[in-house]
Amino acid sequence: MSENVKVGISLGDINGIGPELVLKTFSDSLSTSNITPVLYGSEQLIQVFKDQLNLQDLAIHIITSPEEARENVVNLICVWEENIEVSIGESNKTGGTYAFKSLQRAVDDLNDGTTDALVTAPINKENIQSANFSFPGHTEYLADRAGVANALMFMCSDDLKIGVVTGHIPISKVATTISKEGIESKIRQIDNALKQDFAIKEPKIAVLGLNPHAGEQGLIGKEDDAIIVPAIDQMNQEGILAFGPFPADGFFGSRNYKNYDGILAMYHDQGLIPFKALTFGKGVNYTAGLPIIRTSPDHGTAFDIAGKNVATISSFQAALIMARDISLNRRAHQNVNNKGPVIGSIE
Repeated sequence: MSENVKVGISLGDINGIGPELVLKTFSDSLSTSNITPVLYGSEQLIQVFKDQLNLQDLAIHIITSPEEARENVVNLICVWEENIEVSIGESNKTGGTYAFKSLQRAVDDLNDGTTDALVTAPINKENIQSANFSFPGHTEYLADRAGVANALMFMCSDDLKIGVVTGHIPISKVATTISKEGIESKIRQIDNALKQDFAIKEPKIAVLGLNPHAGEQGLIGKEDDAIIVPAIDQMNQEGILAFGPFPADGFFGSRNYKNYDGILAMYHDQGLIPFKALTFGKGVNYTAGLPIIRTSPDHGTAFDIAGKNVATISSFQAALIMARDISLNRRAHQNVNNKGPVIGSIE
């Protein structure tokens, strides 16, 4: 690859492992191949973690906008100037407040087109809540900023990609939330993402059933036959290669998942439990269905190990590399199809 990708990076909860992962990742020169990183934080915060991790030799280039970013160095935009109390390993309101400041400015620049993609370090979904952030997580916040009704949480590794119909909602609401139209929308998003973002020409998509044994022809629930099967049939009529519904346990137990390019699960844990069991530490949370590119590691703030210098960078590094590769794939897809700009702005 010869093209360079400018990647904005929000630092996540300042008391979690986010800043540690970011700095450790960029102390590894392999992580900056064809990537110009732009961090959003403050000099004081970065210095706290450089001291804590003994990374004094890691050069930081202070800039005021992504246009000033240099290749082959770590660029930092100072979103705030005040010194803040860093309580590593502790969940508190300060951590959430400054996580949002970092995220907001990173999304603003992505909206302006001055960065090509965004990688988000983990936030704490409780302490970040405020008048400005009243969302279950990054996915819903980014979808709202983009004016997209339903973005797709798409968990991705090299050989396993799982999307979910319903995300951060109570399990008691899943059966009444899924619909034929909703499933069709998610299948289209997966199909488009696999083609545009992962360069798979004719993707095969497996759809999981909602009930045990995919309902057993209505004996264990009617949703599979009444809602999921008609949605799959509609997709086939549109030329999308969708298959199922498959009973989830047997699908993963038999390793049938290896025969498909993408998988659609009906709810959060149905998809994320097997994904994390099979790929933890190497997986990436990608928000598909948006005009912008956003990836994240497949884990949370990990307050219990923050500050101990034991957090592994593999998932964050994979998120960074995936953001770069998706950006390059979208550029190539745009050039081949002459469809105009692919990376649109968000409000």
